[in-house]
Amino acid sequence: MKLNGKWALVTGSSRGIGQQIAIGLAGHGCNIFVHGRETSHTTTTIEMLKPSGVQVHTLHGDLSAGDGIRSVIQGVAAGPGQVDILYNNAAVMCAWKPIGSFTEDEWLDIFRVNLLAIIALCNEFVPAMRKRGYGRIINLVSGISKTPNLAPYGVSKAAVRMYTQELASDLDGSNVLANSLDPGWLKTDLGGDNAMYPVEAVLPGALVPALLDDNGASGQTFKAQDFRDPT
Repeated sequence: MKLNGKWALVTGSSRGIGQQIAIGLAGHGCNIFVHGRETSHTTTTIEMLKPSGVQVHTLHGDLSAGDGIRSVIQGVAAGPGQVDILYNNAAVMCAWKPIGSFTEDEWLDIFRVNLLAIIALCNEFVPAMRKRGYGRIINLVSGISKTPNLAPYGVSKAAVRMYTQELASDLDGSNVLANSLDPGWLKTDLGGDNAMYPVEAVLPGALVPALLDDNGASGQTFKAQDFRDPT
């Protein structure tokens, strides 16, 4: 129960990958902030977490808007008030079309959720982690490449990877570890039915960067499928 008593905020944990990550962390004794765009969306995850016996606090907010991000931050403050593990899972996908036909607004829509919301949440919660001398930040990236018809999504995820590396450099020596996770191509609403793996295959690999020892690896990209049980 290495994470016993810690609090993890998993964005987009009302379903899919985020839901699996929340369940996995709870299995290690971690208390969970369950996040969805609307509070009603979190009901299923909350029920799935009950057998673990951990504490659960619900957050809601659309991460594409400043008001939604503020709602998440205010929800943390109104509850336990402390985030020990920030798991930035929430993301959106763009339409499939020629790279040159994406408008500026379409690029911005993707970057608001996939990158800028991550930065806003890190800006809010990292200072307290640094002060306490403990924190784990995990940002979801993607192995997507050479797919120009999904360029805004792919470029946003590349930017998340670079941001994570820069954040890790800034946090060097603080025991606040910032790493990326590539979950693999999973059967989710975002990944689609043709994906290679079921969503459950994100575990146990997704837990590895959350379970790192003090002053462990930072600025790295972990691949969830590297830890998948081949059976």
